[in-house]
Amino acid sequence: MAETDLIKLYSSRILELAADIPHLERLEDPDATIKKRSPLCGSTVTVDIKMTDGRVSAFGQDVKACALGQAAASVVGSAILGCTEAQITQARDALRAMLKEDGPTPPAPFDGLEVLRPAAAYKNRHASILLSLDAACEASAKAREAHSA
Repeated sequence: MAETDLIKLYSSRILELAADIPHLERLEDPDATIKKRSPLCGSTVTVDIKMTDGRVSAFGQDVKACALGQAAASVVGSAILGCTEAQITQARDALRAMLKEDGPTPPAPFDGLEVLRPAAAYKNRHASILLSLDAACEASAKAREAHSA
């Protein structure tokens, strides 16, 4: 990776997002908690979620990731309140397709993930970028199961 490529990858917008991640407080009584780890880089994200009437009513996350993973967590934290499990899954699948297949930008309210499109060329960063949405998908499904039990 050339130095100019690294500079482009870590744009000022990505660094701004990484420095201002919403919902960094863990929830005291979540419906579900999921911790995900990227084996390639060691980044971890733990997500706490509360669902009310099928929508995310509270969200907390603990993010120990590279700037790209932090930027993704920032966008997710800003967008996730009020979302359904289906919207979170759709965003995760779209982000994966955007990174791996040059697919379209994830739909609103997760369209801020477009800022991570330059990372598509760096496959070793994909897992870290997907951590927050992967954990949120799993947590929302687990919360749904807990509510229906």
